Amino acid sequence: MDPEEEEEEKRQTVKGKMARRRTDRGRICVTVLFVVAASGAIPINDLLDRASQQSDRMHSLSTMLTHELGSHFPPIGKVMMPRPGSCHTSSLQTPNDKAQALQISEADLLSLARSLLQAWSDPLMVLSSSVSTLPHPAQSRISNKLQQLQEHSQSLGDGLEMLSGKMGPTAQTISLLPYRGGNDLGQDRISKLVNFNFLLSCLRRDSHKIDSFLKVLRCRAAKMQPEIC
Repeated sequence: MDPEEEEEEKRQTVKGKMARRRTDRGRICVTVLFVVAASGAIPINDLLDRASQQSDRMHSLSTMLTHELGSHFPPIGKVMMPRPGSCHTSSLQTPNDKAQALQISEADLLSLARSLLQAWSDPLMVLSSSVSTLPHPAQSRISNKLQQLQEHSQSLGDGLEMLSGKMGPTAQTISLLPYRGGNDLGQDRISKLVNFNFLLSCLRRDSHKIDSFLKVLRCRAAKMQPEIC
Protein backbone atom coordinates (compact mmCIF):
# COMPACT_ATOMS: atom_id res chain seq x y z
CA MET A 1 0.00 0.00 0.00
CA ASP A 2 1.52 3.37 -1.01
CA PRO A 3 1.55 6.37 1.42
CA GLU A 4 -1.45 8.06 -0.23
CA GLU A 5 -3.61 4.93 0.03
CA GLU A 6 -2.54 4.42 3.64
CA GLU A 7 -3.40 8.03 4.50
CA GLU A 8 -6.80 7.73 2.79
CA GLU A 9 -7.56 4.55 4.73
CA LYS A 10 -6.71 6.33 8.00
CA ARG A 11 -9.03 9.21 7.10
CA GLN A 12 -11.89 6.83 6.30
CA THR A 13 -11.33 4.97 9.58
CA VAL A 14 -11.49 8.23 11.57
CA LYS A 15 -14.64 9.30 9.68
CA GLY A 16 -16.24 5.95 10.37
CA LYS A 17 -15.54 6.20 14.11
CA MET A 18 -16.96 9.73 14.25
CA ALA A 19 -20.08 8.65 12.34
CA ARG A 20 -20.60 5.73 14.72
CA ARG A 21 -20.29 8.03 17.76
CA ARG A 22 -22.88 10.42 16.31
CA THR A 23 -25.19 7.54 15.49
CA ASP A 24 -24.77 6.03 18.96
CA ARG A 25 -25.61 9.37 20.61
CA GLY A 26 -28.65 9.78 18.36
CA ARG A 27 -29.80 6.24 19.05
CA ILE A 28 -29.47 6.74 22.84
CA CYS A 29 -31.58 9.92 22.63
CA VAL A 30 -34.27 8.21 20.56
CA THR A 31 -34.30 5.16 22.83
CA VAL A 32 -34.65 7.34 25.94
CA LEU A 33 -37.52 9.21 24.29
CA PHE A 34 -39.38 6.01 23.45
CA VAL A 35 -38.86 4.60 26.95
CA VAL A 36 -40.22 7.79 28.49
CA ALA A 37 -43.08 7.75 25.98
CA ALA A 38 -44.06 4.25 27.05
CA SER A 39 -45.08 5.72 30.39
CA GLY A 40 -47.48 8.06 28.57
CA ALA A 41 -45.47 11.21 29.30
CA ILE A 42 -44.94 12.13 25.62
CA PRO A 43 -47.79 12.72 23.14
CA ILE A 44 -48.14 10.34 20.21
CA ASN A 45 -47.51 13.29 17.84
CA ASP A 46 -44.00 13.70 19.26
CA LEU A 47 -43.35 9.98 18.91
CA LEU A 48 -44.40 10.13 15.27
CA ASP A 49 -42.11 13.12 14.72
CA ARG A 50 -39.15 11.13 16.04
CA ALA A 51 -40.09 8.01 14.08
CA SER A 52 -40.41 10.09 10.92
CA GLN A 53 -36.94 11.55 11.50
CA GLN A 54 -35.51 8.05 11.85
CA SER A 55 -37.23 6.77 8.71
CA ASP A 56 -36.11 9.83 6.77
CA ARG A 57 -32.52 9.13 7.76
CA MET A 58 -32.87 5.47 6.75
CA HIS A 59 -34.15 6.41 3.31
CA SER A 60 -31.39 8.99 2.91
CA LEU A 61 -28.72 6.40 3.78
CA SER A 62 -30.17 3.79 1.42
CA THR A 63 -30.25 6.38 -1.38
CA MET A 64 -26.63 7.36 -0.76
CA LEU A 65 -25.63 3.70 -0.79
CA THR A 66 -27.28 3.00 -4.15
CA HIS A 67 -25.56 6.06 -5.64
CA GLU A 68 -22.24 5.01 -4.12
CA LEU A 69 -22.47 1.53 -5.57
CA GLY A 70 -23.76 2.77 -8.91
CA SER A 71 -20.66 4.92 -9.41
CA HIS A 72 -18.66 1.75 -10.21
CA PHE A 73 -21.39 -0.52 -11.55
CA PRO A 74 -20.48 -2.31 -14.82
CA PRO A 75 -22.89 -1.79 -17.77
CA ILE A 76 -23.53 -5.54 -18.02
CA GLY A 77 -24.71 -5.48 -14.42
CA LYS A 78 -27.71 -3.34 -15.40
CA VAL A 79 -28.77 -5.99 -17.89
CA MET A 80 -28.43 -8.75 -15.28
CA MET A 81 -30.33 -6.90 -12.53
CA PRO A 82 -33.58 -8.65 -11.48
CA ARG A 83 -36.79 -6.66 -11.80
CA PRO A 84 -38.23 -4.82 -8.76
CA GLY A 85 -41.02 -7.40 -8.60
CA SER A 86 -38.41 -9.92 -7.46
CA CYS A 87 -37.81 -8.08 -4.16
CA HIS A 88 -38.71 -10.33 -1.22
CA THR A 89 -41.24 -7.74 0.03
CA SER A 90 -43.15 -7.45 -3.26
CA SER A 91 -45.96 -9.73 -2.09
CA LEU A 92 -47.07 -7.14 0.49
CA GLN A 93 -49.95 -5.05 -0.84
CA THR A 94 -49.11 -1.39 -0.20
CA PRO A 95 -50.54 1.96 -1.38
CA ASN A 96 -49.18 3.09 -4.75
CA ASP A 97 -49.28 6.80 -3.93
CA LYS A 98 -50.16 9.35 -1.27
CA ALA A 99 -53.82 9.48 -2.29
CA GLN A 100 -54.17 5.74 -1.63
CA ALA A 101 -52.23 5.99 1.63
CA LEU A 102 -54.67 8.63 2.87
CA GLN A 103 -57.51 6.15 2.40
CA ILE A 104 -55.93 3.59 4.76
CA SER A 105 -56.49 3.64 8.51
CA GLU A 106 -53.70 4.78 10.80
CA ALA A 107 -53.40 1.32 12.38
CA ASP A 108 -53.09 -0.38 8.98
CA LEU A 109 -50.46 2.10 7.82
CA LEU A 110 -48.38 1.48 10.92
CA SER A 111 -48.77 -2.27 10.43
CA LEU A 112 -47.46 -1.95 6.86
CA ALA A 113 -44.49 0.15 7.97
CA ARG A 114 -43.60 -2.34 10.71
CA SER A 115 -43.95 -5.31 8.33
CA LEU A 116 -41.58 -3.75 5.79
CA LEU A 117 -39.08 -2.73 8.45
CA GLN A 118 -38.98 -6.18 10.04
CA ALA A 119 -38.55 -7.78 6.61
CA TRP A 120 -35.17 -6.05 6.30
CA SER A 121 -33.63 -7.38 9.50
CA ASP A 122 -31.98 -10.41 7.85
CA PRO A 123 -31.12 -8.82 4.46
CA LEU A 124 -29.35 -5.94 6.21
CA MET A 125 -27.21 -8.47 8.06
CA VAL A 126 -26.42 -10.20 4.75
CA LEU A 127 -25.37 -6.90 3.18
CA SER A 128 -23.26 -5.96 6.18
CA SER A 129 -21.48 -9.32 6.31
CA SER A 130 -20.90 -9.39 2.53
CA VAL A 131 -19.42 -5.92 2.15
CA SER A 132 -15.93 -7.07 3.20
CA THR A 133 -15.63 -9.03 -0.05
CA LEU A 134 -17.40 -6.48 -2.26
CA PRO A 135 -15.19 -5.52 -5.23
CA HIS A 136 -15.75 -1.77 -4.90
CA PRO A 137 -13.31 1.09 -4.14
CA ALA A 138 -15.75 2.69 -1.67
CA GLN A 139 -16.05 -0.50 0.37
CA SER A 140 -15.19 1.24 3.65
CA ARG A 141 -17.80 4.01 3.21
CA ILE A 142 -20.43 1.46 2.17
CA SER A 143 -19.68 -0.59 5.28
CA ASN A 144 -20.01 2.46 7.56
CA LYS A 145 -23.35 3.47 6.03
CA LEU A 146 -24.69 -0.07 6.34
CA GLN A 147 -23.79 -0.10 10.03
CA GLN A 148 -25.65 3.18 10.50
CA LEU A 149 -28.63 1.75 8.62
CA GLN A 150 -28.78 -1.26 10.94
CA GLU A 151 -28.67 0.99 14.00
CA HIS A 152 -31.38 3.32 12.69
CA SER A 153 -33.52 0.31 11.73
CA GLN A 154 -33.25 -1.13 15.25
CA SER A 155 -34.11 2.20 16.90
CA LEU A 156 -37.03 2.78 14.55
CA GLY A 157 -38.31 -0.76 15.14
CA ASP A 158 -38.28 -0.20 18.90
CA GLY A 159 -40.17 3.06 18.51
CA LEU A 160 -42.80 1.65 16.15
CA GLU A 161 -43.41 -1.25 18.50
CA MET A 162 -44.25 1.18 21.27
CA LEU A 163 -46.43 3.22 18.94
CA SER A 164 -48.32 0.08 17.91
CA GLY A 165 -49.13 -0.59 21.55
CA LYS A 166 -50.94 2.75 21.67
CA MET A 167 -52.87 2.17 18.43
CA GLY A 168 -54.53 -1.19 19.04
CA PRO A 169 -54.34 -4.80 17.80
CA THR A 170 -54.37 -3.97 14.07
CA ALA A 171 -51.25 -1.84 14.38
CA GLN A 172 -49.53 -4.70 16.21
CA THR A 173 -50.15 -7.11 13.34
CA ILE A 174 -47.07 -7.87 11.23
CA SER A 175 -47.08 -9.61 7.85
CA LEU A 176 -44.16 -12.04 7.62
CA LEU A 177 -42.00 -11.46 4.53
CA PRO A 178 -39.09 -13.89 4.87
CA TYR A 179 -35.87 -13.29 2.96
CA ARG A 180 -34.86 -16.48 1.12
CA GLY A 181 -31.87 -15.14 -0.79
CA GLY A 182 -29.32 -16.80 1.45
CA ASN A 183 -26.05 -15.39 2.76
CA ASP A 184 -24.05 -15.86 -0.44
CA LEU A 185 -24.39 -12.98 -2.90
CA GLY A 186 -22.24 -14.66 -5.55
CA GLN A 187 -18.78 -16.06 -6.20
CA ASP A 188 -17.59 -13.85 -9.05
CA ARG A 189 -17.17 -10.08 -9.13
CA ILE A 190 -20.15 -9.28 -11.38
CA SER A 191 -22.57 -11.52 -9.46
CA LYS A 192 -21.61 -9.95 -6.14
CA LEU A 193 -22.07 -6.42 -7.48
CA VAL A 194 -25.38 -7.26 -9.17
CA ASN A 195 -26.92 -9.04 -6.18
CA PHE A 196 -25.62 -6.44 -3.72
CA ASN A 197 -27.00 -3.63 -5.87
CA PHE A 198 -30.33 -5.40 -6.31
CA LEU A 199 -30.80 -5.78 -2.55
CA LEU A 200 -29.93 -2.12 -2.05
CA SER A 201 -32.42 -1.05 -4.72
CA CYS A 202 -35.16 -3.05 -2.95
CA LEU A 203 -34.14 -1.49 0.38
CA ARG A 204 -34.26 2.00 -1.09
CA ARG A 205 -37.77 1.35 -2.44
CA ASP A 206 -39.04 -0.04 0.87
CA SER A 207 -37.38 2.63 3.01
CA HIS A 208 -39.17 5.22 0.89
CA LYS A 209 -42.48 3.47 1.56
CA ILE A 210 -41.83 3.31 5.31
CA ASP A 211 -40.88 6.98 5.37
CA SER A 212 -43.96 7.97 3.33
CA PHE A 213 -46.35 5.99 5.54
CA LEU A 214 -44.93 7.51 8.72
CA LYS A 215 -45.08 11.03 7.31
CA VAL A 216 -48.75 10.51 6.41
CA LEU A 217 -49.36 9.20 9.94
CA ARG A 218 -47.60 12.20 11.46
CA CYS A 219 -49.58 14.59 9.30
CA ARG A 220 -52.93 12.95 10.11
CA ALA A 221 -52.12 12.88 13.82
CA ALA A 222 -51.53 16.63 13.63
CA LYS A 223 -54.99 16.92 12.00
CA MET A 224 -53.66 18.72 8.93
CA GLN A 225 -55.64 18.93 5.72
CA PRO A 226 -55.18 15.90 3.40
CA GLU A 227 -53.64 18.02 0.64
CA ILE A 228 -50.87 19.06 3.04
CA CYS A 229 -50.00 15.52 4.14
